[in-house]
Amino acid sequence: MIRVCLVDDQHLVRQGIRRLLDLSDEVEVVAEADDGMAAVAVIGEARPDVVLLDLRMPRHDGIWTLEALREGGVEVPVLVLTTFDDDELVLQALRAGARGYMLKDVTLEQLVGAVKTLAGGGTLLRPAITDRLLRSLREGGAPAADAGAGSLPLAPLTERELDVLRLVAAGLSNREIAESLFLAEGTVKNHVSNVLMKLGSRDRTRAVLRALHHGILD
Repeated sequence: MIRVCLVDDQHLVRQGIRRLLDLSDEVEVVAEADDGMAAVAVIGEARPDVVLLDLRMPRHDGIWTLEALREGGVEVPVLVLTTFDDDELVLQALRAGARGYMLKDVTLEQLVGAVKTLAGGGTLLRPAITDRLLRSLREGGAPAADAGAGSLPLAPLTERELDVLRLVAAGLSNREIAESLFLAEGTVKNHVSNVLMKLGSRDRTRAVLRALHHGILD
């Protein structure tokens, strides 16, 4: 069972998502929170495998939560689940460390699939959101990289590293990439680490965004 924490300021929404996930035999809701401050505390206690996070909340919102988790060294995969289809919010969430972004109009199958993808080490963005992000990046909105990395020249990637990066961008986990490329999972992890280092990025999502911005991926 994949252990999930729900973070949303609306009780009825959390209740609805919980009841929906209760229909799945692969996901278990182990904790809930109604704002960012409470989320950081409960995530530290419950140790979920994946967090489903709303962005618009009073007091401490989703972006604050992502930044607090990152600053606290908590490396739980976070899937933003919101009603706001806003390009700038997407970019802010990804820059703050979100591993996926979905709207609340998804089906149970799509939501469970997204949770499984993140729990397996993958990333997830809806195709329509990815298309708009690409347009935004091409118009001049470079994604934030690690401090000091934005001005450094990028080291060239090997063909195998490019293969791995393309599959990372497609949302595959290390295990799925290994199966696709007929490699050992440990070898894939090494390639991913090399890609992150060469792109000056701390996580897979930032690496993909930076590769898109610089034309490494099309």
